[in-house]
Amino acid sequence: MYYSKLTSGAFDLTVGPLVKLWDIGFPDARIPAQSEIDATLPLIDFNLVTLDKNSHSIYLEKKGMLLDLGGIGKGYAADEVANILRESGVEHAIIDLGGNVYALGDKPGNKLWTIGIQDPFGLRGNGIGTINVANKSLVTSGIYERYLETEDGKKYHHILNPSTGYPYDNQIAGVSIISDYSIDGDALSTSTFALGIEDGLAFIEKLDGIDAIFVTTDYNVYVTSGIKDKFRLTSPDFTLGN
Repeated sequence: MYYSKLTSGAFDLTVGPLVKLWDIGFPDARIPAQSEIDATLPLIDFNLVTLDKNSHSIYLEKKGMLLDLGGIGKGYAADEVANILRESGVEHAIIDLGGNVYALGDKPGNKLWTIGIQDPFGLRGNGIGTINVANKSLVTSGIYERYLETEDGKKYHHILNPSTGYPYDNQIAGVSIISDYSIDGDALSTSTFALGIEDGLAFIEKLDGIDAIFVTTDYNVYVTSGIKDKFRLTSPDFTLGN
């Protein structure tokens, strides 16, 4: 709810009915009819959710509404893993949950961990650049992780616009968030993807302790001011856009 309000619905925890309708990433994935999308959109509105802290209950005002925490759940899990490791006395570790990486402590030898940024158009493990961190989370959302491909080769990625009912189409191929907590990075990677390059950069610049790396569909890379001296572009196929 905090991030739904902070982003004015760019991250909306009630997107569940739309996610279920497309089911991208699962065997039943399909392109819904426009009539199905039109019937689903009125069910997506975080303002229709009431949280009662006293009774620990949640009330959804419209029948058919569904909460979907897929955009934040893995970040929560990564933070919990980090907490368990700290409590067990672990001082140096890399936690990798696929798209969510947490660098616990520094690398043995008092060195920073080197984390690679995935090339959205290349094979898994092919990077466009690196950043050195310690005690930081790096979460990436992109068009390449989960998608539905039609017979004619058109791809529909899984990050859905709660306003239109279709995947976002805003020139972003991937966005990586660097933050202290993975739960923040998870929510913000989805949110900034939704906002687009210009608004996404401006949004992140206003947040303390948060930085971002944007990769566009025209092979440009944009980074926030806090990491301009820390991010290293390694791929000749991409250009720093700012």
